[in-house]
Amino acid sequence: MVDNCYGEFVEKIEPSEVCADMIVGSLIKNPGGGLAPIGGYIAGKAEYVENCACRLNSPGLGREVGASLGVMRSFFQGFFMAPVVTAGALKGAIFAAHMFEKLGFETYPSADTKRHDIIQAVTLRSEKALKAFCTGIQAAAPVDSYVTPEPWDMPGYDDKVIMAAGAFIQGSSIELSADGPSREPYNVYFQGGLTWYHAKFGILKAIEEMTKAGIISL
Repeated sequence: MVDNCYGEFVEKIEPSEVCADMIVGSLIKNPGGGLAPIGGYIAGKAEYVENCACRLNSPGLGREVGASLGVMRSFFQGFFMAPVVTAGALKGAIFAAHMFEKLGFETYPSADTKRHDIIQAVTLRSEKALKAFCTGIQAAAPVDSYVTPEPWDMPGYDDKVIMAAGAFIQGSSIELSADGPSREPYNVYFQGGLTWYHAKFGILKAIEEMTKAGIISL
């Protein structure tokens, strides 16, 4: 089984085409195209998909029952839009790597590395830089752009975590977002942007906030 979250539509083939028996992922990431409001998917060999359906519902009923919650149009339209939305997010990640490498920061993957998902990590080296980066991403958001993100004790994490995500759909990381643990080496994980232009805007706002904070000089 392969957890394909953040990886859909990034490469020319998917894991199921290279012997993965089953792949799973979230519809509020790449394959939902920013339109699916909830949900996930299971795909692969029929017997494994059927086993999952029977475990989720009940043996004998499987995929034949279950609430659609009136969101099927959003699922299908989001899936239709997903490749171009993912391409924009991927372009934004590469742009982020280029910009921060030029500013002297370590990035993973580097700007010229082949991509397998849409996530871009940048080592910011200080909590001040981490907060400024996330403040810039939040300021570029279409929702709650006035909010200043702060690290907090999020359940399930050993360290305080800061998150920036002014998204239309809560938890949608195909939308412009960034997060990171407040600990050395203060890595931030940037992803998403429903369009390439929004991803670019978010990165430029992050750089602007870091410049205002005196972390970098242009």
